[in-house]
Amino acid sequence: MQKISMDQWDRAPIYRHFSRMSNPFYTVSFPVEISPLRDYCRKNGLSFYLCLTWLITKAMNQIENFRYTIRDGEVWLLDGRRPSFTDLRPGEELFRIVTVDMEEDLISFCRRAKAISDSQDSFLEYCRETDNLIHISCVPGIELLSTTNARDFSDPAAKDSNVPAVSWGNYRQTDRGLELVLCMELNHRFVDGLHVARFTEALNTLMGNL
Repeated sequence: MQKISMDQWDRAPIYRHFSRMSNPFYTVSFPVEISPLRDYCRKNGLSFYLCLTWLITKAMNQIENFRYTIRDGEVWLLDGRRPSFTDLRPGEELFRIVTVDMEEDLISFCRRAKAISDSQDSFLEYCRETDNLIHISCVPGIELLSTTNARDFSDPAAKDSNVPAVSWGNYRQTDRGLELVLCMELNHRFVDGLHVARFTEALNTLMGNL
């Protein structure tokens, strides 16, 4: 982890501009072609949800701006983020939030994430809720086009969070291929549209290399 010097940080003017706002968050949604991922999951008997969770985390960790965080009023660059995802067991209506460490190998990650999810009985393990997460969720049964996330803005520190939130729903066949819409909520103090585009490029490259 690296501390950012505000005097030498070229983003400091943008950071200060959006820091004056009570709500610096914005949402963006865009389609992603996921045929290679769907085929890979079917071939290897893996969870599409967990595979996409791994891909999103790996792609996001390649983009520096997604890894900034604020601690005690100072900006730091994290070494990496790890996924914290919602999970709903078959036949249940109450979801859980499962946080796992990132792994370099996709198949190993899926197996370990499933084992942790299967064994977790609590809604959320609060001790694992840190500032180096990515909040990930999937809304079953619908095509999700946009979303926002719950935040407690009565807490002055709420706007300091740079934990990205990523959601999606069902995928569908289009004339461009098999697509789902990724919905992201991000903090403009750190992440701009340029960085979203770089993330999308990294994600597409990772899927293409499966």
